[in-house]
Amino acid sequence: MLLPHSKHKEMPLTAQELIKTLGGWEGYRVGTVGVGAEGQEVWIELIPYSSEGICDGCGARCDRVHDTAERWIDDLPVFDKRTRLLVPRRRMLCPHCGPKLERLTWLERSCRYTVRLAESVARWCKLATIKHVAQQYGLDRKTVKRIDKAYLTRELGPVDLTGVTVLAMDEFAIQKGHRYATVIVEPTCKRVLWIGRGRGREDIRPFFEQLGPAGCRRIEAVAMDMNAGYEHEVKAQCPNAKVVFDLYHVVAKYHREVTDRVRVDEANRLRDDKPARKVVKSARWLLLRNRRNLNADQRVRLSELLAANRRLMTVYVLKDDLKHLWDYRYEGAARRFWKQWYRRAIRSRIKPLKKFARKLRNYIEDIFTHCHYSLHTGLLEGINNKIKVIKRMAYGYRDDEYFFLKIRQAFPGNGT
Repeated sequence: MLLPHSKHKEMPLTAQELIKTLGGWEGYRVGTVGVGAEGQEVWIELIPYSSEGICDGCGARCDRVHDTAERWIDDLPVFDKRTRLLVPRRRMLCPHCGPKLERLTWLERSCRYTVRLAESVARWCKLATIKHVAQQYGLDRKTVKRIDKAYLTRELGPVDLTGVTVLAMDEFAIQKGHRYATVIVEPTCKRVLWIGRGRGREDIRPFFEQLGPAGCRRIEAVAMDMNAGYEHEVKAQCPNAKVVFDLYHVVAKYHREVTDRVRVDEANRLRDDKPARKVVKSARWLLLRNRRNLNADQRVRLSELLAANRRLMTVYVLKDDLKHLWDYRYEGAARRFWKQWYRRAIRSRIKPLKKFARKLRNYIEDIFTHCHYSLHTGLLEGINNKIKVIKRMAYGYRDDEYFFLKIRQAFPGNGT
């Protein structure tokens, strides 16, 4: 067969020789080629050129075959048809190792699929779900998962923790029923360093053990939410680290413990005034959202609500003012602002607000740390949203190790 428009004279190739050349099955030639039932599969028989092979144990060349067993091997599809190879898997009689399986460069060790099929499957797993990749290649889902997991393990390898000086940690829901995991990242380069089940002090301890004593001493600051377990473990393991409580979680806690509580109390107080009670009860999202994110109609509704209810007005104004605490870069100014805000909160006579202010006072030193380290967990909130997408694409993960590898693959860092 001649190639069209070729400038060089080519030697004619038989169909088997052409298939062998395209297949690249080193050491084997093509025998019978057939089509499976309903024309959905292509079958290719491979025959070894000689009795010589390579020992899979020591890599020595052997010229004696101990025994042979035929195996069906999956290869890349041809013209959208599943391609299956009938390969005589030989055990070579190695003088050093004894009977050992023949080493084939184009075949995954101890697997029923070729190297290039595994590489293609792994590339597609970056873009599609296991279910769709399995359908595309005509493979079992467990096989696709095993291929992708092995590829990720080789590609990602162990995490390099050298040179890490700042951290950010947060929790995310891994399953229903309040089951959580913790993700730790290097915020300067958006690189996931560690993921583990749980959100308690003992749950994150393996990370610091992996970091080592020298690495723990190198940590300068850690951004986190107001999780006592995280705080105590960081201070115990990293003697030089400063804890940084960020804006997002403090404001979220304010919403839960102050805004929602006062709104419910006001709705209960207006039990006899049903129209006013309905307005207050339905105003939850108006009070939670930032004013700049509201449309014109919502801003009018919010203004009318706050003008009609003094307690909600006080809570809303103090929430907006509290956010300005994170705008300061000079600690002295931040402390003066905090004293003013705390005095206003205590004088408000609103019990949930006073309780929150007193509780926040216990954490205020770690909030002032942001003046020296401009760290926050906003990056982690974006990572957590991406984690939800990864989990939803796979309809949940039962294999934690594989799930965590997928997360690391999604966030390798800016320099990777």
